[in-house]
Amino acid sequence: MSIPLINLENLISEDLSARQAEMALLDKACREIGFFYLVNTGIPQSLINKMMTTAKNFFAKPLEEKLKIDIKNSPNHRGYGGIGEEQLDEVNKADWKETFDMALDIPSDNPLVAKYPSMYGPNQNSSDPEVVEALQEYYVAAFEVSQKLLTAMAQTLKLEGDFFSKCFKTHVTVLRMIHYPPRPEQSHDNGAGAHTDYGCVTLLLQDQTGGLQVKHRNGEWVDATPIEGALVVNIGDLMQRWTNDQYVSTAHRVKASDPGIHRYSIPFFVEPDYETEVACVPTCASEEMPAKYESVLAGDWIQSRFDATYDYRDSE
Repeated sequence: MSIPLINLENLISEDLSARQAEMALLDKACREIGFFYLVNTGIPQSLINKMMTTAKNFFAKPLEEKLKIDIKNSPNHRGYGGIGEEQLDEVNKADWKETFDMALDIPSDNPLVAKYPSMYGPNQNSSDPEVVEALQEYYVAAFEVSQKLLTAMAQTLKLEGDFFSKCFKTHVTVLRMIHYPPRPEQSHDNGAGAHTDYGCVTLLLQDQTGGLQVKHRNGEWVDATPIEGALVVNIGDLMQRWTNDQYVSTAHRVKASDPGIHRYSIPFFVEPDYETEVACVPTCASEEMPAKYESVLAGDWIQSRFDATYDYRDSE
């Protein structure tokens, strides 16, 4: 298996033949692999470089400073998460990584916060204004890319172009920075355990270190080798459910870094409004292939997956 490369410029091109050809490649990637590289995204290389520098600077801060925005103190899962607090693979060792999460910064008096306090609310921000500025700038840029991609996916599925994108008015999309320190011992090779993502799609910015692996249907693990300037995109569980298993959410993992190696990555988890009703899209069901899943609210689905992953919630 090789991970295909999709050109966003072609997906949004005015040239119909170029657009249709790229949409066919996109459809094949979503159905057969659930992973692809996305190039020509329009995100400036300067912003990509700034984000990598921001991640390195943030995680290099003293632990006591990072713990001032400890994610344990956030009802809506924002802020800093220490090493070992996540275990994506429920069988193997806890993930050897530290994280920082942010999403839309919604004031506490917003009715959605009272209704869904575990998903909506204010961010816990770094005390460093340069970190906050870089994160906000990248969040806006990555969100714009996600909406172009979701529009192309809807058109590929022969739906109205805004079928997915109209569900992102007060969305729960999460931007995360991750630092994978060198593994503590030779036997601990679990940077991030094998898992699938929860939402619609994930746009991943990774450094040039490598370590991300995608599981082929034959059980083989395939390296998602970094490509300069490209995002790695994967389908999430919610999109697989939405498309009646036509678009596949594929397991992936990150191997722990070797001694002396630090890895940084920045995933952007594209997740719709909490109250989005996710039912089988009309073009993905037929008499021969009826809908497999009951309708569910997007937020309820994502929350159920969160609860299985973060063991600190169990001790509250």
